[in-house]
Amino acid sequence: MVKLLPVKIPDNKFMEQIGFSWHTDPDNTPYIANEIVQITPKEADAYYEAVNELYDMFVEAGEHIIKNNMLHEIGVPFNLIDAVKMSWENDVHWHLYGRFDLAGGIDGKPIKLLEFNADTPTALFETSILQWAILKANGMDEESQFNSVYEAITTNFKRLVTLEESVESFNRYYEGWKILFSSVRDNEEEKSTVKLLQTMAKDAGFATEYAPIDEVEFSEEGIFYKGVEYEYWFKLIPWEDIAIEEAELARLLTHTLQNQKAIILNPAYTLMFQSKAFMKVLWDLYPNHPLLLETSFEPLKGKAQVEKKIFGREGANTIIVDKEQKILAKRDGVYGEFPSIFQEYVELPKDAKGDYYQAGVFFAYEGCGVGFRKGGLILDNYSKFVGHIVKG
Repeated sequence: MVKLLPVKIPDNKFMEQIGFSWHTDPDNTPYIANEIVQITPKEADAYYEAVNELYDMFVEAGEHIIKNNMLHEIGVPFNLIDAVKMSWENDVHWHLYGRFDLAGGIDGKPIKLLEFNADTPTALFETSILQWAILKANGMDEESQFNSVYEAITTNFKRLVTLEESVESFNRYYEGWKILFSSVRDNEEEKSTVKLLQTMAKDAGFATEYAPIDEVEFSEEGIFYKGVEYEYWFKLIPWEDIAIEEAELARLLTHTLQNQKAIILNPAYTLMFQSKAFMKVLWDLYPNHPLLLETSFEPLKGKAQVEKKIFGREGANTIIVDKEQKILAKRDGVYGEFPSIFQEYVELPKDAKGDYYQAGVFFAYEGCGVGFRKGGLILDNYSKFVGHIVKG
């Protein structure tokens, strides 16, 4: 059983003051759970080690996919294949951060990879800031977490310049380069997330600016805002959305990379990692690896399994069946046009009330923090965020 501790959640006014406005779900229930998961130091270390190993496996599998021209097999849109390859082949296209979604890790259950949100991961504000504030508000030791997300991403911004683990040479090599941060207009959650990343970049030493994407100027000669050219552009817009909905922008960004006029964060190759079809390649390369679940492009025979769309989000268009293929849970959604993958089903840890818990572990050069989501068999946009404390 998941071990929980009750906590008092800061009121909505406080959360809004620190920039967290999406504290209430559409059904008017609180998004933040009034309890936290208690994990042991050994469990925290296991999450850290697991995502470090998984990221190395993603890099190896990514190299395999690029070398064998398999991008189309994992669903990368044709109009971004060149961008993916170019960003992969040049180290300046540094992966800033991502979030691994994992089953297990608590209650004695083994850690298993569910998917990797490598391009535009959510829950950054909740994990890096809010769960720390919850401990502080409840008189608990705010250092008693596996949570260095803010510091890790700030340091990783410096690696955009040093391109190595050490960042001691940042000030020597940094030449006043600017980062422009963008999200879609009128989405407060995404804007706040981008503003948080902007603050991290400022702390790292960069000059920064924010602009809604519709105000950014794109050309083959670079990325501009109010006439100023930016060497880096961070976008909280999924690469697959750019490919499918903004074909001209996909073309311009590809030429921007070809002409070496700007570096885009997260890089185009994170679209490859983001595709759930990537996990089928992982299974082929690392069959029966203890951190992986069997994954196929075809239904698995005689096994409970989950059908997911390769670019689905928030549990949409997901079906869970038992080994007799009886449907246990199903969610409709807007991703039905994408191909499916079939992943072996593993039960998430549960609490006494029957809610399921999924770990989200952030990665920024290394594992740097965990937060949890709880909900039903399929975690959707009504799932709750649950903080944690390391004790025992």
